[in-house]
Amino acid sequence: MSNATLERSETKGAVALHVDTKIWIDLDNSPHVPFFRPIIDELEKRGFKVLVTARDAYQVTELLDFYQLPCRVVGKHYGKVKFLKGLGTLWRALQLTAIVRREKPTLAISHGSRGCLLASTALGIPNVTIADYEFVAKVPTVRPTWMMVPSVIPDQSLSLHGGRVMKYPGLKEDVYLCRFQPDLTLRERLGVSAREVLVTVRPPATEAHYHNPESDGLLAEALRRLAGQADCRILLLPRNKRQETEVRTAWKNEIASGRILIPGNVEDGLNLIWNSDLVISGGGTMNREAAAMGVPVYSIFRGRIGAVDRYLADEGRLVLLETAEDVWTKINPVRRPRPTYAKSRDIPALETVVQNIVTILDSEVKRVRA
Repeated sequence: MSNATLERSETKGAVALHVDTKIWIDLDNSPHVPFFRPIIDELEKRGFKVLVTARDAYQVTELLDFYQLPCRVVGKHYGKVKFLKGLGTLWRALQLTAIVRREKPTLAISHGSRGCLLASTALGIPNVTIADYEFVAKVPTVRPTWMMVPSVIPDQSLSLHGGRVMKYPGLKEDVYLCRFQPDLTLRERLGVSAREVLVTVRPPATEAHYHNPESDGLLAEALRRLAGQADCRILLLPRNKRQETEVRTAWKNEIASGRILIPGNVEDGLNLIWNSDLVISGGGTMNREAAAMGVPVYSIFRGRIGAVDRYLADEGRLVLLETAEDVWTKINPVRRPRPTYAKSRDIPALETVVQNIVTILDSEVKRVRA
């Protein structure tokens, strides 16, 4: 904390903290890139220095290039075998420790990065774990200093309690959706006509610890149904090269005929959703992005359903598919009307997340001074 110079001033009725210091943010998975982009911008506008590291997993590095976000890439994905995943996490934590020790950040922030949690704990750096799925695997005996979660997640499901838990309104996706601008040329670039039904499909995360093979069966059933509909085009978004190879082998005829499209380049996920008529996904983020944008969305995720997805399902903004029969009876693949601009949701998620970070910094500075 020796590098922190503090000044306090009144801003919009609240005490704002101006710190000549550094915040470390670690991007562990693809959704973390769009999520943290506006947060980094807002922190830098407030005068904070931000160190960004990332793991080479899924499309993280491609998204970093797409958004032109400066970042130091450390470590990779170590596969689905638990033992190797554990060793890989420890090795990445050691690599991060060596880098971050020289940078001397005041606070570490991630959206569930175990490497970041271990490294920051080893270095004695206060850390903030942001989460929107309460059933993610935790690091044994190691807990974050602070947690930040959507307000719909109940306190009793969290590993921390009381004043160490900060909350924000809406969904994680509302943090960056407020800056979304639609690309109305995307369907034309993909070769999808205005009269065709465009369905964006995201396969399950088969290498995740929470993966349930039932999701794979639902994916196959959904692809069979949609590929057989004459006016339907499927935009399939594999999570990595291995999954893409498997998909291309299993569905080579449908891909050759153009019924199934696999983008050759990284595209903005929000624009893909906005231009789609419906979304089917085996993961959390794309489902919630669609729900936040008002696009019909069907979840084939068959792990433990978290509080956020339960909330969206109860509100009718997300349909949970559980059986092959659900695929045929609940999915409604039709064209949907859409405005020519992005709908703005008046939810101060970004502002609250950033202010929570400032409040945490203020608290940590006071603690050290005391």
